[in-house]
Amino acid sequence: MTVRPQRARPGSPELQALVDELAEKLGRSVAVDDPLVRMICTSRHFGDEDPVRIGTLLQGRADNATVRYVLAQGVAQWSKPGFIAGRGELGLLPRYVVPLRLRGYLLGLLMVVAPKKALEEQETEAIARAAEAMAAQMHAEQLAADTGKADERALVLELVDTNVATRTAARRRAVESGLLGDAEHVLVTVVQLRRGTEPVRQAEAALWGALESLRQTRSAQGVIAIDQERAVLLQLRDRAPRPAEVAAQSARILEELTTFLDPSAAPVIGVGGRYPGLHDAWRSYEQSLVAARAARRLPFLKSMGDWDLLGEFAMLLQLPEHALNDSLVPKPLRTLSETNGGDRLRDTLRCFLKHAGSIPRTADALKVHRTSLYYRLRRIEEITGLDLDDGGHRLTLQLGLRIEELLTTGHDVDT
Repeated sequence: MTVRPQRARPGSPELQALVDELAEKLGRSVAVDDPLVRMICTSRHFGDEDPVRIGTLLQGRADNATVRYVLAQGVAQWSKPGFIAGRGELGLLPRYVVPLRLRGYLLGLLMVVAPKKALEEQETEAIARAAEAMAAQMHAEQLAADTGKADERALVLELVDTNVATRTAARRRAVESGLLGDAEHVLVTVVQLRRGTEPVRQAEAALWGALESLRQTRSAQGVIAIDQERAVLLQLRDRAPRPAEVAAQSARILEELTTFLDPSAAPVIGVGGRYPGLHDAWRSYEQSLVAARAARRLPFLKSMGDWDLLGEFAMLLQLPEHALNDSLVPKPLRTLSETNGGDRLRDTLRCFLKHAGSIPRTADALKVHRTSLYYRLRRIEEITGLDLDDGGHRLTLQLGLRIEELLTTGHDVDT
């Protein structure tokens, strides 16, 4: 899936004036990016433009490969300015990069094109003075933006609260304010990151950057709540989204996050059930948490869990973490596993249950003669003491196999 580059919010006239003033003083192209390397402000060209700069002007952000390269230099963690090398295959000339910080927080990146990877002393002094003014301006602007985000976060969390009175009041406030309409279908998506090496502010910026474009689309309007390593996206739609649409949206979010964050962040996505109205947003939210847990534990989901597609995992993953242990595996299944040749018999059992007890389909899937299949099934019954014609016994074995899958794969992300 190709991910459309997302633009940062445009800078204020005051910030733009500071960028232009510095560029004219240096006679060099200058830009201010946000912590995700998305353009906020840029100066005119001075004959030093490269393909990355031209592409950024057209798209609002460099392509994913360039963003990954720049962030891989560790610029988001820099405490002082430095050069990043150019990359011919990316169309990138060297840049002098100044992390714009105030009170320790990274607000953005000031980038000055420096083809020879060198600057005069008076140039670096002018850049330092300008960077200080830019950081102060950006800090003031971010305070206002953060207030709006905090209000939106509070609203989202109240809309999915388990308390009826809380979510009823939030629903009324959302509709009356015009922030959300009265669409017929609600969908909640949760994104979770592992607690890793990324600074909290960088993780929050990445989550916001990956989800921001989904607040208003042709088919949905939404609100977002972000809290350190977790984000909640609540969307209202005129119609229930198809599974393919949900999968495409989740894949898009993941691709954005893998561009902005170190692999150790290991993002997962959980999508809740689809419900006819904002009053059921809390149900979709609770289910999205279960789906995210599935995405973390089950590799075949490829980091994307969808409640509507989880089957019996949806039930098992509502067990508390401390209860999800070996004691849940039925004794007959443990006995089968410990038997000589147990692996082959377990594979046969799994295939038999997957095909709803159909002998022809199971034999075809295993590529064995039906006589051999009957022999294996009798052995399974002898070892387990269970009757494969009994629905209850088959359910016990089916759930046991599913529990084993959960126990032999990862663990939940800390939340």
